[in-house]
Amino acid sequence: MPAPLAPLPIDDALPELTAALRAGNAAVLVAPPGAGKTTRVPLALLGEPWVAGRKILVLEPRRLAARAAATRMAQTLGEEAGQTVGYRARFGSKIGRTTRIEVITEGIFTRMMLDDPELSGVAAVLFDEFHERSLDADLGLALALDAQGALREDLRLLVMSATLDGARVARLLAGAPVVESLGRAFPVETRYAGRDPRAPIERQMTEAISRALREESGSILAFLPGAAEIRRTERFLREALHDPALDIAPLYGALAPAEQDRAIAPAPPGRRKVVLATSIAETSLTIEGVRVVIDSGLARVPRFEPGVGLTRLETVRVSRAAADQRRGRAGRTEPGVCIRLWNEPETASLPAFATPEILAADLSRLVLDLTVWGARDPATLAFLDPPPPPAVKEAKALLGALGALHADGQVSPLGRAMGRLPLEPRLARMVIEGARRGAGEEAARIAALVSERGLGGDAPDLAHRLMDFARDRSRRAEEARRLAERWAGEAARQVQIEGPQPTPAVLLALAFPDRIARGRGDGRRFVLANGRGAALDPASPLARARFLAIAELTGTADEARILLAAELTEAEIEAEFGTDITEGVETAFDSAAGALRARHVRRLGALVLAERTAPLKPGEDTARALAHAAAARGLERLNWSDAQRQWLDRARFLHASAPDLWPDLSWSALAATVEGWLASALGDVTSLGALDTERLGRALSTLLPWELSRRMETEAPTHMEVPTGSRLPIDYGTDGGPTLHVRVQELFGLTTHPSIAGGRVPLVLSLLSPAHRPIQLTRDLPAFWAGSWRDVRADMRGRYPRHPWPEDPAHAEPTRRAKPRS
Repeated sequence: MPAPLAPLPIDDALPELTAALRAGNAAVLVAPPGAGKTTRVPLALLGEPWVAGRKILVLEPRRLAARAAATRMAQTLGEEAGQTVGYRARFGSKIGRTTRIEVITEGIFTRMMLDDPELSGVAAVLFDEFHERSLDADLGLALALDAQGALREDLRLLVMSATLDGARVARLLAGAPVVESLGRAFPVETRYAGRDPRAPIERQMTEAISRALREESGSILAFLPGAAEIRRTERFLREALHDPALDIAPLYGALAPAEQDRAIAPAPPGRRKVVLATSIAETSLTIEGVRVVIDSGLARVPRFEPGVGLTRLETVRVSRAAADQRRGRAGRTEPGVCIRLWNEPETASLPAFATPEILAADLSRLVLDLTVWGARDPATLAFLDPPPPPAVKEAKALLGALGALHADGQVSPLGRAMGRLPLEPRLARMVIEGARRGAGEEAARIAALVSERGLGGDAPDLAHRLMDFARDRSRRAEEARRLAERWAGEAARQVQIEGPQPTPAVLLALAFPDRIARGRGDGRRFVLANGRGAALDPASPLARARFLAIAELTGTADEARILLAAELTEAEIEAEFGTDITEGVETAFDSAAGALRARHVRRLGALVLAERTAPLKPGEDTARALAHAAAARGLERLNWSDAQRQWLDRARFLHASAPDLWPDLSWSALAATVEGWLASALGDVTSLGALDTERLGRALSTLLPWELSRRMETEAPTHMEVPTGSRLPIDYGTDGGPTLHVRVQELFGLTTHPSIAGGRVPLVLSLLSPAHRPIQLTRDLPAFWAGSWRDVRADMRGRYPRHPWPEDPAHAEPTRRAKPRS
């Protein structure tokens, strides 16, 4: 007989919730952590008349949560999981003929919807912990709403969450009622320990845990960003602590189920436990005996880069909602303490909520599922946050490259076959193609290794991982192998075996054709077919491979590190991707020689498979290429004559004085238009060295129409005639404006200031001594004669007594000569 149910905070909200679902087909339940919604609500709904012997599906974001919730509900009923309450997850299920409540992971629900859009035999779908906003949860809710509207009006949908904008979700559910449970968490004292950004987080976490063990009672739950940090913290703790009554338990997704179960089980009497967990422990789980939470404030999340086509894990600061969820773990069963490894003012700068996965993830699986569903445009379905159009476009491009979509956007037979496998499109394509060629099981095992971290170890060589995976006798590995067999069986039912059996490297390349890579010859770095670079540990045997098929990368797009790959031969590339290989003559600029070079190249994407020198014949194409090369090097570096540079300076001066009339001939403007003016002078050459001043002159002559060229001679003359009759050049390249450098004696008798541009712009006069040294700058010569000349004359007479220094230069005779000797 089941034991009497202990009261939980959610109990007070159950009457309102059951009434809402009797009256309508949707509701939203908002309840804080520890309220008991995950395990109490499904049992309360099981006896409702509208269920009528059908099943209730409860969706959980993680396998651990699904298994734990089902086990807890089964214990409440005095049963084993697999009887009235069962669970279904990727690795392992417990479902029986009498099962009425199925706790399933969100990805499995999507497969169920695609296989049976009516959800035959299902009375209700409960979306638990919806605030986590996983891609599968958003997609599952959109499909369920579509099915409810078109096929199953009687299907009940309940969205449950701890931290959620209930009103927003209610609007998505056509105005469904929102039921709130206030909860009854125990008080939690929050302390801020600060953090030294220069020190590793594992060391600081170790110190915080050691101090909490001395100062507080009860078990400890510590949040770290990932498995690597958990392993290092565990090692530091075992070195620092020697308490025989203390258990240290890691908790993350890649652990075997038995190890996860040990982590969440209560500590035996007389013992304490330290659980080192990722975000997996934020929700859905109650770890008995925990009254101290230590939060690093960090989480590791996937970030998809559409322009690169890669998803990489990024360590980020948690949101305020997640920090509150973590804090709440300390007050589940008794008053507790939360120690945060940051300073209190930093809490206000945390984002309010984490970014929904649909806004930052690879959407290729979602787009494929929607296309199989019949919704080629995601906008036709109801999403809380619509998928971003650029990410949808990128996903469709990938699916087209994999052969899953036709050019018109409709799903292909291969795409339908891929959709039947619960794998990302790349891996699904690999398993289908592997099955078609008699290697389905091997392809499925590779898919398991790629999609499940930790299986087969962490060696970058796929061959080593496959061997370690085959030898692994753990429960997790055995379940993964059985799952791979099911994938292979499903794929085999959809294809006919034909063609040669592929190697593991070929299978990887079929899934990741854009990540076929060629070594750069330095025993470390590789260039991928998508043009990106990546590197391997030089100690790895794969580092010396000429070609690789790469499955996993981490790090930034510019500095990616290869985590999993297999050696590929050039013959395999030719055989498998021959239709994608292009061949032709490519022209490139050799910056060292300053000339164009031609090569006959065979390439796969950005990978050069073979090349040889090819003859280069000058023509329009080479002229354009050489012109662009000149622009890239800097047009100012060309062989301009002094007269040509002055011509450009004159044109720029006129543009500055009348930009609507005169064109912009700055270096940047000229670089942007080289095909229109410079290429015409390069039709018979392939080297910048052949671009002499004569060719440059012809090119410059095309930049101004004849009328403007004629006006330039009058408005921006090259020289100015001074009173002595000397024709002196005007310097248009100075910052202060067009400048005339002239000895002051040559201007005697001049009573008006010289100007250009039709009299609009006064020249800057750089007045020189008889020794051609600067005396003074002026833009008003008459004012200079009447004012500063007196001081200049007094100074200059003593220095240059043989030259005239009249008191009234405005009415003196100009001269180029010194006074004759007496």
